[in-house]
Amino acid sequence: MTTNPLDNKRVIKIKESIKDIKNRIEQAAILAKRKVSDINLMAVTKTVPPEYVNIAINEGINLLGENKAQELNSKYNNYNLDDSIKIHFIGHLQRNKVKSIIDKVSMIESVDSESLAREIGKQAIKADKVMPILLEVNIGFQETKTGFNPKKVKDAAKTIAQVPGVKIKGLMTIPPKDNIKYYFEKMREIYIDISQKKIDNVDMSFLSMGMSGDFETAIAFGANIVRIGSLIFGKRVF
Repeated sequence: MTTNPLDNKRVIKIKESIKDIKNRIEQAAILAKRKVSDINLMAVTKTVPPEYVNIAINEGINLLGENKAQELNSKYNNYNLDDSIKIHFIGHLQRNKVKSIIDKVSMIESVDSESLAREIGKQAIKADKVMPILLEVNIGFQETKTGFNPKKVKDAAKTIAQVPGVKIKGLMTIPPKDNIKYYFEKMREIYIDISQKKIDNVDMSFLSMGMSGDFETAIAFGANIVRIGSLIFGKRVF
């Protein structure tokens, strides 16, 4: 991938935005009586050139969120990665693309079917690893969104927990924009419910919800991964 000259104004804006977002996360955590250190700030890098992602990494961002397998593969070698930088896959993942990313990500957050979980497990075993996954919940029953039916996700967790090569580490969601507190509360209830079931191979460590427009509210309802793109990198270019 060709590296273009950096836009200094954009660089400055990214640095300022990260500082501001970290301050906002700290304030949201204080209001929610939570530890700031428990909340993970993810920089969502969809359509963002790697040279600007590297600016975010230099500013202390250590968790990246990738939406598309092809884009991840095209940018991966241009990232300034070390062992402290983690990449989560957060977009809709086709089964035939799992093999291409299995060695590049430390978690797949967008597991929306048992068949996808089985393919991830299959490819993880071939790569001699166990892949941490989150189960995506379609909390608003939206036809345009992927994810498990909220009423069926607990049973799905019991089934997927038995798949070799994966380990369930929590839940993620992209709720409808209206009545956001209601959906965040429902996600917290599901998260707690599954946590209390003590299912083998299910470690409910992460609740991934909240984006640029609502991450502070998500923190108030228990999110410990917030996925932020446009607030860091500017308006997305499609």
